[in-house]
Amino acid sequence: MFTQSRQFVLRVCTSTVCNGALAIAVAVLAPLHVAQTQTRSSEPAAQPLYMPRAIRKTYEKGTRSMDGRPGKNYWQNRARYSITLTAMPPDRVVRGTEQITYFNNSPDTIRRPNIKLFLNIHKPGATRTGGVDSLYLTPGISVDRYTVNGQPAQWRNEESVFTNRSAPLPSPLPSPLLPHDSVKLSADWHYEISREPNREGMTDSTTWFIAYFYPRVSVYDDYNGWDTMDFTDQQEFYSDFNDYDVSLAVPSNFIVWGTGTLLNAESVLMPDALQRFRASITSDETIRVATHDQLIAKSITRQAPQQTWRFKADNVPDVAFNISDHYDWDAASIVVDEATHRRASVQAAYNDTSSDYRRVVQYARHALDRLSHNWPGVPYPYEKTTVVQGPAGMEYPMMANDESYADTLFSQFVAEHEIAHTYFPFYMGINETRYGFMDEGWTTAFEYGLEQENRGKEAALKFFQDFRVRGWISDPSPSADLPIITPEDMLKNSAYGNNAYGKPALGYLAMRDMLGDAAFGKALHGFMDRWHGRHPIPWDMFNTFNDLTGENLNWFWRSWYFDNSYIDLRLGNVAKKRGRYSLAIGNVGGMPAPVDVRVHYTDGTDESIHETPAIWRVNQKSATVLIPTRKTAQSIELNGGIWMDADTTNNRWSR
Repeated sequence: MFTQSRQFVLRVCTSTVCNGALAIAVAVLAPLHVAQTQTRSSEPAAQPLYMPRAIRKTYEKGTRSMDGRPGKNYWQNRARYSITLTAMPPDRVVRGTEQITYFNNSPDTIRRPNIKLFLNIHKPGATRTGGVDSLYLTPGISVDRYTVNGQPAQWRNEESVFTNRSAPLPSPLPSPLLPHDSVKLSADWHYEISREPNREGMTDSTTWFIAYFYPRVSVYDDYNGWDTMDFTDQQEFYSDFNDYDVSLAVPSNFIVWGTGTLLNAESVLMPDALQRFRASITSDETIRVATHDQLIAKSITRQAPQQTWRFKADNVPDVAFNISDHYDWDAASIVVDEATHRRASVQAAYNDTSSDYRRVVQYARHALDRLSHNWPGVPYPYEKTTVVQGPAGMEYPMMANDESYADTLFSQFVAEHEIAHTYFPFYMGINETRYGFMDEGWTTAFEYGLEQENRGKEAALKFFQDFRVRGWISDPSPSADLPIITPEDMLKNSAYGNNAYGKPALGYLAMRDMLGDAAFGKALHGFMDRWHGRHPIPWDMFNTFNDLTGENLNWFWRSWYFDNSYIDLRLGNVAKKRGRYSLAIGNVGGMPAPVDVRVHYTDGTDESIHETPAIWRVNQKSATVLIPTRKTAQSIELNGGIWMDADTTNNRWSR
């Protein structure tokens, strides 16, 4: 998601939007100063980062390695889902049948699989981060039939069971699931779609965003065991990489957009619409696959009492779908991999009255182009992306659910932010329920680079300051200084927003400023190469950067991500001797941020000296900056740009 909290968005953009690899094009950013090399003798003693006991055991067991790689004993579980879904507006009941083949790749014997029931968040009494009205509430998911290896098994739809069905429910497996074996589960279920949409629900009476809709086996991992965290509508994804085959039955004249390959386009689309859709797969220009008039004329889908749309997606962490009988459908494509000339389809679905959405396909093309070819410079890994008009500002694999805005720059900002999430948490398999700073933080750093191109450098800087930084840096409350590493299921409101979005993004950008493009890119690409399709944790990221840069960067990671730090620099003593100014700069807040020293001379000229975070490598409390000059300074000031200072009253010296 692109926002920090519902309350924040209500203040900033007067909407109900909630939330939703560093992607900064070298051509867009001003050249960055590479950190000055420090001699090994002057570096601080290497100190290990704090590591929870459960995380430390993964290194002892060999599932993770201290150089940042997956360990020789690394494993992760996965599943294969075959789902048949029926959604028949105006009937609000969605019905589903699924078969799950769950593979236990762990060394452990599993007796009770943990099941997630996300849509039970709509049940009265469920734990949520915000208040809701009666339109939001439903009875939740009801499981009508449950089998294990083809045999009926007990399932009780307990009133007290919400989004996480943990032990002792459901009943244990008839036979324990041994390591490197599989079990077949199946279920029939139904639920009422919510009339107050958020991340999913009824956008209008015949437009539904269908997400979190199926009972699923939760993640079982090497450091936490079963993920038994309740879904609260704040924390987002943590899912295994699964294979999905989904058939979705809808009434006549409804179009379905969703995650994965549409396998039966020729059987659900009329010939002309099919031709336009296929043409869009190789087109740079936006093709209007379905217009408002064509939808009214019922010339898009084949005519039958109902149509079944079938989608298939492999090795993805989730699926989501949108259905509508009146949404326009635009599409084009973009080359995302120059080596293979592979194209990705780009699609948009929206109300004909939403003028900004007529540009969304090109906004999405721009995002895929920059993400694939600049930063992070990893080809978009999926076959398509679809942005649909909805209420959420929320990402899903190959899908985004975004509002319409009068400000088209903001529309582009939201669309590109959600698409950037493709890399974190989907491609990288982040546990963002606990470590959202590895997901929202990277995507927020993406967003800054994209916005520099969209808005221009100065406007992008101000937008980032206002939207991502100012709320945190101007807040002196204890919750504002909680360490970023704090598990985010323990946080809420601004504490969650600060630690997931702006603060970690500033840290990633500061690291790039210090390392320079080449070293930073090598480390980032190495991290992504090692961990895509897997489940990295923060220590894997920190250790990989240390390993691939050849530097012990723990002093930086500790100050930015583990300490109760903030950005507050102070300009102390200023002295001139032997043709140079000596400036004493204090680091009051503790975060090793970059800084620009701006000197205004008595002859009317100005000079700016950029210092990367490397100045804090040896002494993280104070540093000395030397400015050789024959001129006389009239005034000197510190300016951090996006690294805003908590107290600017001590940032200036005058003669």
